[in-house]
Amino acid sequence: MALAAIDRRLIERCLSGKPQAWQDFVDRYMGLFIHVVTHTAKNRSIRLAPADTEDLVSEVMMTVIADDFAVLRRFRQQSSLPTYLTVIARRVVVRQLIEKLPPSVSGEDAGEPADGEPPPEQRIGNQEEVERLLSRLDGPEAAVVRMYHLEGKSYSEISEQTGMPAGSVGPTLYRARQRMRQGSRPAG
Repeated sequence: MALAAIDRRLIERCLSGKPQAWQDFVDRYMGLFIHVVTHTAKNRSIRLAPADTEDLVSEVMMTVIADDFAVLRRFRQQSSLPTYLTVIARRVVVRQLIEKLPPSVSGEDAGEPADGEPPPEQRIGNQEEVERLLSRLDGPEAAVVRMYHLEGKSYSEISEQTGMPAGSVGPTLYRARQRMRQGSRPAG
């Protein structure tokens, strides 16, 4: 795909350090970065606070300007600039969500600490209830719930033992909790 003339000039201006170039870049692509952040979080069932969205957009922009615009220098024009920046932004956002935010910051899990894992005493406190509800799950969900709630393992330990990506542990726990909650409601 041919590079749009406006994007070609914008890249050239940023790489040569022209005045106002970065501001023009931000004006042109801020909306794209915000969309990538919100869409990626939504696809991972993560509800972001406005401050989290701003932080993630800032991380994307810091990645673009890092090492004197290395991201723009690596652009080989095999796609449009917006497509290329979308891929870059999504990678940054996914990495940041995995590293810094709890994988299931939504619904009732929003009260957990920033690292995504409640203290061990809270996790293990409902052991009997978890055992009873585990009978409603099967396969990987049951194994993940057992390791997390009963064995007190961290997301990274569960990932290592199951081969599941660390970013999938939180959503798996969330889905399992939802399924267990649905099954534990009184009939009628």
